[in-house]
Amino acid sequence: MSSRDHSIHARRQAALPFFPFLCGLLILFAMQAVPLSAGTTKREAFAWNQDELWKGLEQRFVEARSRSCADLEPAIHDALASWEAVIGEVENRTLDADDPLWDTAEFQMLTTAPLLAACPSKVEPYTDMVHRLQRAVKLQAAAWPSGSAAVRQRLYRLIYGGRSAIEEITLQVDDRGQSDITRQMPSQSAAPAVTVHGVTLHSGDILVSRGGAATSALIARGNDFPGNFSHVALLYVDARTGHPAVLEALIETGAVVSSLEHYLADKKLRIMVLRLRSDLPQLRLNPVLAHQAAQWAFDSIRQKHIAYDFEMDYLDHRKLFCAELIYAAFEQQGIHLWTGLSHISSPGTARWLAAFGVSHFTTLEPSDLEYDPQLSVVAEWRDSRTLFKDHVDNAVTDALLEGANAGAPLAYNHWLLPLAGALKVYSTLKNRLGSTGPIPEGMPSAAALRNRWYTRKHDRMTTNVLKLADSFKKEKGYTPPYWELVRMAREVR
Repeated sequence: MSSRDHSIHARRQAALPFFPFLCGLLILFAMQAVPLSAGTTKREAFAWNQDELWKGLEQRFVEARSRSCADLEPAIHDALASWEAVIGEVENRTLDADDPLWDTAEFQMLTTAPLLAACPSKVEPYTDMVHRLQRAVKLQAAAWPSGSAAVRQRLYRLIYGGRSAIEEITLQVDDRGQSDITRQMPSQSAAPAVTVHGVTLHSGDILVSRGGAATSALIARGNDFPGNFSHVALLYVDARTGHPAVLEALIETGAVVSSLEHYLADKKLRIMVLRLRSDLPQLRLNPVLAHQAAQWAFDSIRQKHIAYDFEMDYLDHRKLFCAELIYAAFEQQGIHLWTGLSHISSPGTARWLAAFGVSHFTTLEPSDLEYDPQLSVVAEWRDSRTLFKDHVDNAVTDALLEGANAGAPLAYNHWLLPLAGALKVYSTLKNRLGSTGPIPEGMPSAAALRNRWYTRKHDRMTTNVLKLADSFKKEKGYTPPYWELVRMAREVR
């Protein structure tokens, strides 16, 4: 046996304990994968329906933690090499949304993650490969039928699934020194620019973020494809002075021009920067199109007060919610973002959101912008110190929405309604004087009380989940993965 053959034989022997496990996972994956039928028209909330797979991945992680990194190295090498070959094939072929090669790529992405969480020496190559797969599916999706259920599910599974895999690894290796994560991808722009944390941002770049409030998690999770983002804004850079500003529609004030410093200082659990792909036909004809969209939004906000749109009617621009501001700005330039509209199909979720004033349940959600093939991810900042907070908020929200869909009410203290009514009158007077009051413009008094009740319930559940998570980590020696957090949230609900 040659030295090369001996090396291959050694790697195979080291990987053997994982092969039966992988075969079992593959069977489970095949049995529980959501069918991707292009003809599906019924709207319903996406569900992975793969609890057994998640448990299997956690089991694989536990088994891997019991071994040394030197012992795991051959299995990690072989897993990455096999996945690399599949990604290369994906990048060099033209595939439909339902091509089984995507399933293979997804399966290998998920089953490789537990090894990296146990032994993080290859986290960077793994992350790069996830991003390659995400870029590949978005590029191919540009030629797929817009609005198809198969297209929407494929994009979600690979982009959201890849994000989740990276974040689960991040939370497990945090104690080993993982801190802020910055990801940057090349995407040319001729628009005026500014540098933020070492990343060049251009006028017309889209800033998608996640707030730390309970209602931020509700916005991110309360639709058919639960995501990680609750707010979206537009960067504007003055072409003459180079001065940056952020254009956004806020619940408290309506559409505003904020300083970049104020935007970054406001509490956020994550920020992602999206940019129009430089190869879009419209951008080739007009390289500063994105800047012109930002200029239109800037001028519109400066010309008159634009109230916040609680109804989430993205077609009527007399009032604007955060995503609608971005949609309207690019619509003026002939670009229609959100190629897949957001739907809120679960009756309980729709009932709760209606209690907050929402009346349009086919609309625009911040998280869904990430799946638009017209956009590239330029950079993303995720602070691992707040990432776990993000996951706990999501798990609590998912459990609360499960309760809503089972008939749980969105309550409030009726005895406080007269006081809330008085505060609403006071807030209305302040609005007319150009200021803000305790109850946002356009929000009914009862909705404000429901917001208060929901926030308190969410916070109480979060406190209890954090206690359970701490006990879990002390007992098992690792941070509970997301599916365990959801189980805990159901327990305390």
